Amino acid sequence: MLLELKDISKTFSDRAGGKVKAVDGVSLCITAQESCAIVGESGCGKTTLARIAMGLVRPDAGKILFEGQPVWGDRKREQNFRLKVRMVFQDPFASLDPRYSVRAILDEALHLQGRISRDERKVKMAAVLEAVALPADILSRYPHEFSGGERQRLAIARALMTDPALLILDEAVSSLDVIVQKEVLDCLAGLQSAKQLTYLFITHNLAAARRITRKIIVMRSGKIINVTGANDL
Repeated sequence: MLLELKDISKTFSDRAGGKVKAVDGVSLCITAQESCAIVGESGCGKTTLARIAMGLVRPDAGKILFEGQPVWGDRKREQNFRLKVRMVFQDPFASLDPRYSVRAILDEALHLQGRISRDERKVKMAAVLEAVALPADILSRYPHEFSGGERQRLAIARALMTDPALLILDEAVSSLDVIVQKEVLDCLAGLQSAKQLTYLFITHNLAAARRITRKIIVMRSGKIINVTGANDL
C-alpha cells in the first residue's frame, strides 16, 4: 500500500466561534500506480483531506502511513515523504512565483533532493519539460508569458522534479476550459503510464474524474459516503 489514511478527523473554528468538522473519521488506501478521485460539493472536506494527505495540514486525530510507515516522527521518513508526494494546485498562476523564471521554479524543487550538479539539473529540467510537452527553450521565461494550460503543465513539471510516487491534484483542471482540460488530463494519463505514477485527483467535476480514473470516492459533510467505479455513477 502506498498511502493509507486511518480514521482522519479535522475540525476548524468558524467566524462565529463555533466548530466545523471538515473531515470526520475518514479512512482510505491508495495502492501504487493507482488513480482515484475524491468528488463532492464545495465544503464537503475533500480539499482538507487532500492537504492532510500531502502533509500541509495536521489532522486532529488519525494516522497517515506512506509505504507502510508512519509519516511523522522520523526525520528521514518525513523528508522521503516530501520528495515522493507532491501536489498540483487549482490555480497555477497563484502557485507559481511570478518573480521566478521557469529555470528558477524548477530549480527550487530540486533543492529538496540536496546537492545536484549543474549538468544533472539541466538534464532533469529538459526531461520534465519534454514529459509535459513544453519546449526546453522556455527556461528564461516567466509564468505570465504562458497560457493557463501551459502554466498548469509547468506546475506539473515542477512536481515531477523530485521523481514523486504520488501526485495529489487539487482541482487541477477546474480553472481551464473544456478543450484545455482534456489536453491536461491526456498529459496526466500519459505521464502515469510512462512514470508509474499514482494519482489522488480532487474535483467537484464528475466528468473530469471519469477521464482520469475508474475509482471514485464520494464525500459529503466530511465523510466518505460511497466508493465506486466511474461507470457506476
